[in-house]
Amino acid sequence: MQPEIVRDERGGATVMLDGHPQSYVDLDDPELLVFEYVEQFATVLEALRPDPAPLATTHVGGAGMTLARWIHRRHPGSPQIVLEPDTALTELVRRELPLPRGHRIRVRPQTGQEGVAGLRDDSAEVVVVDAFQDGQVPGELAGQAWARELARVLAPGGLLLVNAADRPGLRWVARLGATLHTQLPHVGQLVLREVDKGKRFGNVVLVCSSAPLDDVTLTRTAARATFPTRWRPAAEVAAAARRAGVQPFGEVGEPSPAPPDTGRLGLR
Repeated sequence: MQPEIVRDERGGATVMLDGHPQSYVDLDDPELLVFEYVEQFATVLEALRPDPAPLATTHVGGAGMTLARWIHRRHPGSPQIVLEPDTALTELVRRELPLPRGHRIRVRPQTGQEGVAGLRDDSAEVVVVDAFQDGQVPGELAGQAWARELARVLAPGGLLLVNAADRPGLRWVARLGATLHTQLPHVGQLVLREVDKGKRFGNVVLVCSSAPLDDVTLTRTAARATFPTRWRPAAEVAAAARRAGVQPFGEVGEPSPAPPDTGRLGLR
């Protein structure tokens, strides 16, 4: 199926791919974030990068470029690279949901691996990984080779944000976190409380850095989120992984578990 745009009575639009929603965009209000994990991305940036100065940002996965639009609004002048291999999807979004004036968003028709490999060392203050294939994170985007590349392009003290998804117990997310931890020593999690409690399959945002994360600010910010959300500090995540004997993935990881409904994951 070809990608399509479905508009609603609120004035926003949902980007659909293969019959499933991929993004929600409101051209008049780029700060309207409908999907919970996109709000979680924004929550981290609000908490840890409150200054409106430009942020050099690389996005692995684009779709409607909801977060890129949000960053442009909150951090005007931010140079942003979006790696999105689906050219038909990008052309549709550019035509039907044009990017704002004065943006510095550059879309490259490349996969995450291809695009990141071509980036300079220390070139990004923020890297956002939000790439799914048939509702799963590909194994190539979960292994140690990928983690090394992400750490290479991330500037010292920069932020890596990864949208992952897992079944109750979050064992796959724990292994992904352990893998990223081999390159970036501070790996925390923003997670919906019902997902954290093992009540359902769901998304988890991993927040990674070479520098310590501000747990106090992130805890307070998570408590104010639209969706009931918990911040799991890096020390807590690492201790839980040690107790459970969690091992990182090898050079190439394993795909994340298939969701019960693929149409509700990989949303951007």
